[in-house]
Amino acid sequence: MEFAIVDRPGGRNLLLGVLFGAGAGALWGLVFLTPELVRAFSPLQLTIGRYLAYGLISAALIAPRWPTLMQTLTRREWLALCWLALAGNTLYYILLSSAVQLGGIAMTSLVIGFIPVAVTIVGSRDQGAVSLHRLVPSLLLCSAGAVCIGWQAIALPAVGRVGVQLIGLGCAIGALASWSIYAINNSRWLVRLDHVTAHDWNLLIGIATGAQSLALVPISLLVDNLQHDATAWAQFAAVSIGVAVFASILGSLLWNRMSRLLPLTLVGQMILFETLFALIYCFLWEQRAPTLLESAAFALVVASVWSCIKAHRSPVVS
Repeated sequence: MEFAIVDRPGGRNLLLGVLFGAGAGALWGLVFLTPELVRAFSPLQLTIGRYLAYGLISAALIAPRWPTLMQTLTRREWLALCWLALAGNTLYYILLSSAVQLGGIAMTSLVIGFIPVAVTIVGSRDQGAVSLHRLVPSLLLCSAGAVCIGWQAIALPAVGRVGVQLIGLGCAIGALASWSIYAINNSRWLVRLDHVTAHDWNLLIGIATGAQSLALVPISLLVDNLQHDATAWAQFAAVSIGVAVFASILGSLLWNRMSRLLPLTLVGQMILFETLFALIYCFLWEQRAPTLLESAAFALVVASVWSCIKAHRSPVVS
């Protein structure tokens, strides 16, 4: 089944969509710092903390509209919400947190930069989309940026053993695949469900994600270390709530609004804003300047986004 995407070359919607994408990236980039802020807690605990808070806040915000929404959502939509919650939140964040703790913020954030390649290739098949050959420069620039940091992670590991770095890289690649699936399917569901607002859709995913996080609690009780002092738990709670509000609620709201304004071929590129901001936060956190390879990757990612936006400013003939 094909989904018609209306091209809005050079128009207000294109600019607004890019601004929404940049805002989402700035908020999502904070997620890469979370495992560093509470290193005493496992990726599984981080996932449960963030998404339990996300689910509770979502339930409180959507409560006044719950009866109305229940009349418009079918079993098919609820299954989609559960699948999107798993691919875009629960599984993705476990893999992401593991990648950050094992391989570092810079490596993880730039491996995630490959997401636009997968999303753009799939999006180029949609009716009315920008043709793939016009997007080749952007895809090559994006890929080159990810290769730069991938080479650094494998050939020049900054800290830790090479084996640990490779496991971290594997987790990052898994996170890349999981979130690519989410981005593609979420964008298409938003096109289908024009009767559900972007905000409500985000809150519904939050409720599904919160339920999944509850299911992970027994596993965490069995395998994770729970011997933390009160200060550590208080910091963990504060970080979990902060990430839930800024990244999951506000960041995802901006992303969903962007997804309704931009074609899928440009939606994928917007995740690169998360990469850019994650790198900036990384350098500030570690109080260092980027390496040569990181600088090259940063420049290539910026050029990739600009090239993709430029390709979408011209009318597309379907």
